[in-house]
Amino acid sequence: MSLSISGKIAIVTGAAHGIGLAIARHFLDRGAQVVCADLDEDKLIAEFGDAARSEGPARIFAGNLCEKLTQSNLLSATADAFGRVDILVNAARSFAPSDPLDPSGEVLDQMLKHNLLAGLRLSQMTAKRMIAQAEKEDREEGEIGAIVNISALAGQRTQPELLAYSIACAAQDQATRSLAVALAPHRIRVNGVAFASVMSGSLQAALKGNDDWREAVIEGTPLGRIAAASELVETVQYLASTGAGFVTGQVITVDGGRGLLDRVQIPAL
Repeated sequence: MSLSISGKIAIVTGAAHGIGLAIARHFLDRGAQVVCADLDEDKLIAEFGDAARSEGPARIFAGNLCEKLTQSNLLSATADAFGRVDILVNAARSFAPSDPLDPSGEVLDQMLKHNLLAGLRLSQMTAKRMIAQAEKEDREEGEIGAIVNISALAGQRTQPELLAYSIACAAQDQATRSLAVALAPHRIRVNGVAFASVMSGSLQAALKGNDDWREAVIEGTPLGRIAAASELVETVQYLASTGAGFVTGQVITVDGGRGLLDRVQIPAL
């Protein structure tokens, strides 16, 4: 089974921070050429400026990926730099708690826009580009592309204080499954990775100065710790590689066992 992504052309969104940054770095270390996309241009330059110079393996793309024109420009920039795209990793995410009884829907709109619609539309546009590439190259057999969506355990659990975020994650997981079926005849695989107890940028911010919550997360995780973002990337690489050539429509959970637990206390009998 080959897990190699060497020589592949990948787009990684959310590449300036947290999980997206870890994925982009890992892909570069494994020999892929990577377009690192994020809204934070300064951080992209700080992280990937050297690799993006001259004929280096990385390129930097800064822009608001919630906008269709920006997504189109990202694909054009990728084609200009590397000639094609083989892998898309939708790692750009935002997180916010919400009042489950708030009828305004502002947080829900934000979560759906950032965590569902942006990645879904970029996936659709990228898939069309992959299909056009295969037709141009007259490739009638073999995989022509892979898409990996970064999701969260919140989409599988019920936490009322995370109503908006949970809905967006659940919708993203369904989009992964639906796109997988739709794109299978075109030889494009679509999978997801749902994380929890992983030190993402949002979790790091939430835990800052909140030792009680940190301990609660650790105690609620059977493996007894919070994982580094780098521990998620091997799963992403697997799903992006030909080693996962018969895997599509799956959302693999990387959570240290946290989703296995039901924390409701049972009275002693």
